[in-house]
Amino acid sequence: MPSHPPSEPDQAPMCDSCAGIQLNWRRAPGHAELAQRRNRKEERASGLVTVTRYQCERCATIWDYENDTQNLHAGWSVVKI
Repeated sequence: MPSHPPSEPDQAPMCDSCAGIQLNWRRAPGHAELAQRRNRKEERASGLVTVTRYQCERCATIWDYENDTQNLHAGWSVVKI
């Protein structure tokens, strides 16, 4: 079952595709309208991990995807602006 955050009053609502992304679960799929922006490396207990930023071309929601092979609960998270 998808898990998504409630829309903040000052944020535009997510499109249905973004609302369907499963949060905090490594290997959960994104969707076709997510445009990759940039990558960065961050230190975790397991070592360096890659975090990739995406932005939805339909609703402009900004996402980070953390690819930490040692943490099953890494994955998609919505970036608060």
